[in-house]
Amino acid sequence: MEGVEQRQGDVKRTTKETDIDLTLFIDGNGKTSIDTGVPFLDHMLTLFGVHGFFDLEIKATGDTDVDDHHTVEDVGICLGQAFATALGSKSGIARYGLCYLPMDETLARVVVDVSNRPYLHYEAAVPDQKLGTFDTALAPEFMRAFAQHAGVTLHIDLLHGINSHHIIEAVFKGLGRAMNQAVSRLDNFEGTLSSKGML
Repeated sequence: MEGVEQRQGDVKRTTKETDIDLTLFIDGNGKTSIDTGVPFLDHMLTLFGVHGFFDLEIKATGDTDVDDHHTVEDVGICLGQAFATALGSKSGIARYGLCYLPMDETLARVVVDVSNRPYLHYEAAVPDQKLGTFDTALAPEFMRAFAQHAGVTLHIDLLHGINSHHIIEAVFKGLGRAMNQAVSRLDNFEGTLSSKGML
């Protein structure tokens, strides 16, 4: 986007449990390179990037010999921080995003407000505890970490669906599309979209 400031977030997070390098370009075209050591999470984040039109690079290692929890949560933290960094003052963005995402028999609704008020409502229960080696209880943990560190209010609801893979996939795709809408630049508008003058 020539002549327009590129919105980029770079995050490096190293703990005793994980080591993560993440780069996000908000104004991308869905190009991803993701290796977290958790294959199902790689798949979901690829879908998030592709359907949100975000360029996303992630390299992560973690104590997956214990379980995937620390890696999944910390990647959520880093992705949230990358959005917060890339958006800066949040000037000129649409702020709100909404996506109804169908995935075969599944329909998920994802609604986001880039409000600087972190909150997660998550009602997207799945029937299976495991998808391969992935613990499905980690999906809401990822979303909680993301919402907290991105500074967004995030509402996720499963309207209907029975296939666990389809449900979680619809949620991640829907998050990508809703975030794309929320962070899009508004024409002929500058400043923060708030009656208070700031978020």
